Amino acid sequence: MRYNLRVIEIKNQEQARKELAKINCDTAGAGIMSGKAVYKTIKIENIMSKAALILKQTFLSKGGEASVTRGTADLSAEYTDVLLCGSLKHFKQAIPQLKVQPWGLAKLAEELEAVIAADEKFPHRTYKLGQHTLTISPEKTLVMGILNFTPDSFSDGGKFNNIDAALRHAEEMISEGADIIDIGAESTRPYGSEKISAEEELDRLMPVLEKVLAISSVPVSIDTYKGSVAREALKIGAHIINDIWGLQYDNEMAKVVAEYDAPIVIMHNQEGTVYQRDIMSHILEFLRRSIEIGEAAGISTDNFIVDPGIGFGKKPADNLVVMARLNELRSLGCPILLGSSRKRFIGEILNAPPDDRVEGTGATVALGITKGVNIVRVHDVKAIARIAKMTDAMVNAKYQ
Repeated sequence: MRYNLRVIEIKNQEQARKELAKINCDTAGAGIMSGKAVYKTIKIENIMSKAALILKQTFLSKGGEASVTRGTADLSAEYTDVLLCGSLKHFKQAIPQLKVQPWGLAKLAEELEAVIAADEKFPHRTYKLGQHTLTISPEKTLVMGILNFTPDSFSDGGKFNNIDAALRHAEEMISEGADIIDIGAESTRPYGSEKISAEEELDRLMPVLEKVLAISSVPVSIDTYKGSVAREALKIGAHIINDIWGLQYDNEMAKVVAEYDAPIVIMHNQEGTVYQRDIMSHILEFLRRSIEIGEAAGISTDNFIVDPGIGFGKKPADNLVVMARLNELRSLGCPILLGSSRKRFIGEILNAPPDDRVEGTGATVALGITKGVNIVRVHDVKAIARIAKMTDAMVNAKYQ
């Protein structure tokens, strides 16, 4: 007799329950088994060794696995990273016990709950933005069309740097499937861009923004890292702020965004391309700091959208690593935006100039969607909207 074996991937309890139903598992048994069928590995960084020992023993006692650095057992290492491996059942049994433990373990238990919840059921968001309603969900990837109103854009060379051309391009992107229009009046390309004053940025931005707002049937985002520019844009009706420095360049930005209760894209960025440790660890730490800054200023937790900053402060090899590990951003519990369109690392792999990178961009978008990306910021709206629609159909078919 030959058996038809295969390895299946179960990402969450909803999928586990469906797989159990397919084999006609008893309802009560399925309820018990669904938590056992979902396996997670969670990395915790820089925890006191004495707390890590309690954490490890607690997790082992529930049937899970835990690894710590050499030197933790005899406390010769003051701090350690921890790798927890187990089913949802192991985590759910360990967390209540951790909540009554000392040395920061109660707070860690809360954070474990939050990370598991974010990974289990990625959040839906519905924003009422003036006359527009914008829904972010895993079912449909949103397409953000790029409108560069600059003379020195890396991707289009200032092609739309007059109001009539910009308006035609905005209308074209909307007709091709753009769900958001993102306007930038200062080139922020990672290589060779020049900073301009807020006054010059506003002089460029405001005339085109007024016109786009008047004709746009979709929300409008403003690509700026300056609080004063964001304020003036939001004042006349812009809907979203897209900050390439994640609230960490201008102290006023978080206050402005909070005042207008606007969604904010916080992107990872840094000067230079040197990382002292794991790149995803660095990115998540940066974005958590951005969220802390925003929440302290009064920004609603639901208003954060995170962006790993492909191409910014990263070497080509770094960008590939980030693309491969985009799913780790889900731990933040925020919608994820991917801005990989026409980036240099695509050009280097395909040996293609910026305006001939649509296939490479499409590959990054398709991969990103499978890893949990919710919004893609792109130049080639028609092609990418089709790729996103097709990828969404395949990804969501897994759960039917």
